Order: sequence, then structure tokens, then C-alpha cells
Amino acid sequence: MKISKKCDYALRAMMTLVENYGNGPLSIRQLAQRNVVPKRFLEHILLDLKAKGWVTSVPGKHGGYLLAKSPDQITLGEIVRYFDGLLAPIACVSVTHYQPCPIESGCRFRRLFLMIRNEAAALLDRTSLRQAYQGKPVKRQEIFDEALVEGAGI
Repeated sequence: MKISKKCDYALRAMMTLVENYGNGPLSIRQLAQRNVVPKRFLEHILLDLKAKGWVTSVPGKHGGYLLAKSPDQITLGEIVRYFDGLLAPIACVSVTHYQPCPIESGCRFRRLFLMIRNEAAALLDRTSLRQAYQGKPVKRQEIFDEALVEGAGI
């Protein structure tokens, strides 16, 4: 599973709104600057988030965007599915982008990718914005841990 830039930027903006939850609206400029997102692209993303009822806008000089719901009521799974739809690593185990494979009836590795899809979906679906925000940032050494990288083909 790889998320799109649009989904990445949406998640960044949502995390910033969680951080600011209860403190009033943030302008598009503030959201764009804090998250290193092109302002024009973010405008479209925020309109999508607003259409889904996850954010609301406040007009005026001191207006901007804020969460329309509690961060406990929105999951990462909802957001990822809305922007990308696809949670499956390969098309033959995708619900929304299923494509048949000529060897699927006898494929021995397909089950593993189905399990990966199911585990990723379950994790995203049970993780609220608040829970994700409360997690610790990933450190660079965690990504390049030799026990995982050495020969793992990650």
C-alpha cells in the first residue's frame, strides 16, 4: 500500500487540526506552511474534507478551518479510503480496484497479500486521529533498523 500525495497532505492537515483542536480555526496559509503543502493543492483537499463533514470553515479575517468532529470520531482508514480507495498491495485482493489474475485460483502468495490488506485495513480503521496524534514520531533509525533492512528487501 502506498498513499498518494493528496492523501498524505490531507493527513498532514488533519493532524495539524487535531493539534489545534479547541483553539479556533487555522487559515489555509497556516496549514500549508506548517505542513509544507502547496496552498492551491491544499485548498482542494480542504474542500474534500469539508464535503465529507470532517472539517468546517469559519469565514472572515480570523477564519479558517477546524475539525467538524472530535478527533476520536474520525479514523485514518476513512481518510485513506476516501482519497485513495485502495488499501490492497495487489489488485487481485482489492475490494475497490479488483482485477482478476490468470493464476489466482492456484496462487500461493495471494493469501499473504490478502492478510496484509486485512491487517493494514484493520489497523487504519481502529486508529482515530487522536490516537495517531498521541503516537510518537518515527525516528530515522527505526526506518533503517539493520535487523529489518538487511536482506529484507524493504
